[in-house]
Amino acid sequence: QLQLVESGGGLVQPGGSLRLSCAASGFTLRTLAMGWFRQVPGKEREGVSCISESGDTTKYADSVKGRFTISRDNAKNMVFLQMNSLKSEDTAVYYCAATTDYWAAATLMSAGMDYWGKGTLVTVSS
Repeated sequence: QLQLVESGGGLVQPGGSLRLSCAASGFTLRTLAMGWFRQVPGKEREGVSCISESGDTTKYADSVKGRFTISRDNAKNMVFLQMNSLKSEDTAVYYCAATTDYWAAATLMSAGMDYWGKGTLVTVSS
């Protein structure tokens, strides 16, 4: 059974940076497309970014394009989200997710993902 565990969240000032990590166990990550999503209480979960199984294809939501970078290390079974130039509106719980279908991940919709972590909280505030 695939388990995903996010880490790296915390409190950061506007304009700052954070790097989120997602560690996978129970499955070989290189066969899965991965995504990062975020959710604010009372709002729908929003797709942030996704990456193909090999890492050669990525996609970003317009709201984070140019500021966030998704990457993966299949040898270590990990996925990362580098977040720069953070804004208050980036405050959310961030979730790592996985699917066997990259094109489903590329929709950046929650329904396209099969496995989820429990999330890590990112708070951007001065």
